[in-house]
Amino acid sequence: MSNPATGYPLAAAISPRLHVIDSTPSTNAKLLRDAFDDPEGHPHLSVLLTRDQTAGRGRLDRTWVAPAGAALAVSVLLRTDAVAVSDRGWIPLLAGEAMAAAVASQLGGLDVGLKWPNDVLVDGLKISGILAEVMPGDPQSVVLGVGVNTAMTAAQLPVPTATSFAAHGRPVDEDRLLADFLRGLRDGIAALAVGGGPAAELRERVTAACATLQNEVRVSLPDGTEITGRAVRLDEEGRLVVDAGSAEHVVAAGDVVHVRASGRA
Repeated sequence: MSNPATGYPLAAAISPRLHVIDSTPSTNAKLLRDAFDDPEGHPHLSVLLTRDQTAGRGRLDRTWVAPAGAALAVSVLLRTDAVAVSDRGWIPLLAGEAMAAAVASQLGGLDVGLKWPNDVLVDGLKISGILAEVMPGDPQSVVLGVGVNTAMTAAQLPVPTATSFAAHGRPVDEDRLLADFLRGLRDGIAALAVGGGPAAELRERVTAACATLQNEVRVSLPDGTEITGRAVRLDEEGRLVVDAGSAEHVVAAGDVVHVRASGRA
């Protein structure tokens, strides 16, 4: 089901249910609630979107706030029954790669990359972030919340490490952006569902997009400790491997800062 006159015909051709609303505190919270209450009405790749999210959340419980009309807030429901539990760590990564590719297709000439696990950077500054949440009571369903800074002016950017399409003087086709993202997400989940680990092509795409690799990084871990070293590779489950000199550390969750870029970002 798609709302009539949504203004997103390309995206509506990919999503079986595209719901556009004027405003909401959190697209993730609303889609999680709606899909739980009406699972039959919310199939795989159902979408909820708004250009006015008033109480958005990011990773590590950070707030995500943007002036009305300045950013696109999107949540996508994924039904992951066919994806092995051991492969689900790749879901945020493939989502980040899909959004990075969608952004890059409209920002030719700029360096677009992925900061592990799923922040999209343009010339080293964040233009998009992704939050993955498992549905309470239904571990086979995941909601991906995506925020993209679209019309936000340079003066409206909340931190010096953020950027937007408008800050680069570039218009954005939101329908095309969303359709490209959904297509990449759809194909990535299908590749994971084949089993036996992520398909080689998917892993190569994510690795190529990941600007964190081969950079010196500082990782703040959930237990309050930090690791500093070189991000050398992704392991079989999509975790970040950091060479701290004396030992390699496998990071499943953490806040990554690029301390010194030796690569693209």
